[in-house]
Amino acid sequence: MLGQVERQVGKLVEKALVGHGLTVDQWRVLDVLADGEGHAQSELANTIVVPGPTLTKIVDKLVDIALVYRVVDERDRRRVLAFLSDKGGRVHTDLAAKVELAEDEAMASLQGADREALIEFLTRLGQADANAAAGAS
Repeated sequence: MLGQVERQVGKLVEKALVGHGLTVDQWRVLDVLADGEGHAQSELANTIVVPGPTLTKIVDKLVDIALVYRVVDERDRRRVLAFLSDKGGRVHTDLAAKVELAEDEAMASLQGADREALIEFLTRLGQADANAAAGAS
């Protein structure tokens, strides 16, 4: 059931991104990086739920179009962190409202307490997944 919901939301987000040259997965990477912190590619792969090699291709493309850049982690020279570039930040800002509207459209049939319960559940599910990924690292 969650897979169906994810596909439906993905289609709506895809429509919001039309004309901007970004895929849903590329948007997800930009959205994670919008927190201003550098993220290792393994962390990004876990967060957006794609295999490592797929994430590498996504980030490579975002680097090629100057939305993301990579920096060697000062604390661990073996790690490379991805950051949103200034251009990437502007693109994220421009698209965030459109993507939010698409997500709202996906939940349009839910009202009040049902909507709040779903948001709370998805937030807890995301936090549990992030905690599990952090524990595995």
